[in-house]
Amino acid sequence: MQTKVLYLSDLRFNLETWKRELRFHFNEMDTFQEKLDEIASREFGQKALIPLESFQNRIQLEKNAISKLMHRCKQKQNNIINANFSESIDGRLQYEQSTLRDDMKNYIRMHYELKEEMMNYFLVWLN
Repeated sequence: MQTKVLYLSDLRFNLETWKRELRFHFNEMDTFQEKLDEIASREFGQKALIPLESFQNRIQLEKNAISKLMHRCKQKQNNIINANFSESIDGRLQYEQSTLRDDMKNYIRMHYELKEEMMNYFLVWLN
């Protein structure tokens, strides 16, 4: 049982870390949206607006993905709170954690790809 308690504690730590990171990314998307609005107000023309609209759509998609991941983290936390201490560590909780972990890795990779593209765009249009 002591092993199970330590394992659940580690899971809680991962979930709290992921939630903090997701909140940060959500707020970061708001900041990027503000910069896109600033570029749009400068009337640079179609050359700036076409990628701008794409970035706005991608920001919305990312915020939706963040909301879904946050919801999954909260569900996982509830599962930990209600964990059956007689259940094997190699069971359901570990499987759910690994799929969430993989989804977080993919999300983070995609987030930083988007962020890099946006930063390059900002370098061109925010002088």
